[in-house]
Amino acid sequence: MNDPKSLKSLIISWLDGDLTGTELEHLLQWMEQSPENAAYVSRIRDIWQASMQKTSEFAETGKEWNRFRSAVENKILEKRKQQPYLVRWLTGMAAVLMIGFISGYWLVRQPQKNEPIYITATAPAGSVASLLLADSTIVYLNAGSQLTYCPESKTNNREVTLNGEAWFDVVKNRNKPFVVHTPVCQVTVLGTRFNVKAYEVEDEVVTTLEEGQIILDPSPEITSSGDLRLQPGEQAVISKSTNNVSVEKVETRYFTSWKDNKLMFINMNMQELIVILERKFGVEIEVGEPSVLNYHYTGTLKNESVIEVMELIKHTLPVNYRIDGQVIRIVKN
Repeated sequence: MNDPKSLKSLIISWLDGDLTGTELEHLLQWMEQSPENAAYVSRIRDIWQASMQKTSEFAETGKEWNRFRSAVENKILEKRKQQPYLVRWLTGMAAVLMIGFISGYWLVRQPQKNEPIYITATAPAGSVASLLLADSTIVYLNAGSQLTYCPESKTNNREVTLNGEAWFDVVKNRNKPFVVHTPVCQVTVLGTRFNVKAYEVEDEVVTTLEEGQIILDPSPEITSSGDLRLQPGEQAVISKSTNNVSVEKVETRYFTSWKDNKLMFINMNMQELIVILERKFGVEIEVGEPSVLNYHYTGTLKNESVIEVMELIKHTLPVNYRIDGQVIRIVKN
């Protein structure tokens, strides 16, 4: 995987749906190794996507794509002829289910006759998972989240259902919008980067747009003036308890840095912070006195253990902590 030309050829073959066997396994393992590797794949995918446009704007990109493609086409075709249909189908499914950077697993709902197959990707508490959908859309799932989708989205509508938090890098397709369903709204996009936080147990559903444009369609009980079109840097917050929706400008990195294993807090109250830490580390945190929940914390966490995080909080706020079995108890000084 050290030869850039060889790597590009593998990625392009994979985007074309032609990569199989050992080469496919090696590519997926390489993509799993770091966020930088996944970002590199995303850049090559953008070149691939742009080259499919039939405009002069992408003429040079198209030439580059064709050079890459012709270099491997004969070899890939020969391999495919030698493999039985079942092997090709199974390895194609492996390309859809990209391995999580930390952990994740998939549940397949067995369909009735003539019904499509649906897969549920899960990031358990204490982990972040990533997957690549059949249309090359990249998804990161935050801890305690589930995403249900149809792996045959190249031929069906691009729709997913989210319970939890996910960051999306959606491939553009004007003829087939990408739709995220949540209990109180659906988010429709043509191609963009955005974050949706929609945990079933939380009151607010928060949608944050990094790039592009999205259409937010609240459910009928939500008080709004119709569909909301968010611009980059805007965030929509829907309250389940009040049925109200608000939109404001935000610094998006504070709401999307979790996918890079970084947490950024600006004056966050302890009640919200505890929920985030419990999900991130898969632990249980209890508070001795309710007044502690009124404290606020500002800081950035990256790669720290849960004990290191508690030490940071201890030296920032007038609190202490102790560990009782599997529970961390926060007490007031």
